[in-house]
Amino acid sequence: MNLKGKTAIVTGGGRDIGRATAIRLAKAGANVAINYHSSADGAVSAVSEIEALGGAAIALQGDMTKEAEVAKLVTATMDKFGSIDILAHIAGGLVARKPLPELTVEHWHTVMDLNATSFLHIVRAALPKMENGGSIVVTASQAGRDGGGPGAIAYAASKGAVMTMVRGMAKELGPDIRVNSVCPGMIDTDFHNTFTKSEVRKNVANATPLKREGTSEDVANLICYLASDEAAFVTGSNVDINGGMLFS
Repeated sequence: MNLKGKTAIVTGGGRDIGRATAIRLAKAGANVAINYHSSADGAVSAVSEIEALGGAAIALQGDMTKEAEVAKLVTATMDKFGSIDILAHIAGGLVARKPLPELTVEHWHTVMDLNATSFLHIVRAALPKMENGGSIVVTASQAGRDGGGPGAIAYAASKGAVMTMVRGMAKELGPDIRVNSVCPGMIDTDFHNTFTKSEVRKNVANATPLKREGTSEDVANLICYLASDEAAFVTGSNVDINGGMLFS
């Protein structure tokens, strides 16, 4: 995959899938603007790693649920690189597991803003600057298909919303820009380190045909493919990457 001469924004790029995606896109030749919220060390070290490979990258702190901070990210990217060809929106999260009796409206809005509204913000901000032939890739989730695990109703609903947004955006933005998502299953990240019991992770991994958890690099490779011209006829797709745990 050759992304030489292209520029990518990667939100949530300070750790796990986001960090791996930033590095993978840079290895394919892209300039990369890395957004992070609280993972400064990971973002800064990713910039150093990219520069050591001969690439170009910047790291910028920002909350993607706030329109003004999203706008700053887009402006900084344009000021540094002059164009935006790829948008990889990885920022998001579960926040906390809340069974239905504990699921407050405040928690619902927090999770929806973090996952779905942030996606709307970054697309709206980046779109006027994106070149024809550009690609948008967002991280959805297997939870958007199966409802998620215990206490994940808000998270699953937000990721389901993202998947529907992908379909609608693909129709509205084609043929100039392609829009896709990846739907990770059990990936070895801090998300599951925080929110999933080790025995559950082991059971899920053993239930997959591939008998393992995925890695951030597995997901980053798929994102890089979808961002590249090699996926030129792929749009509006929510692509599963779960080791065969769920077939859609």
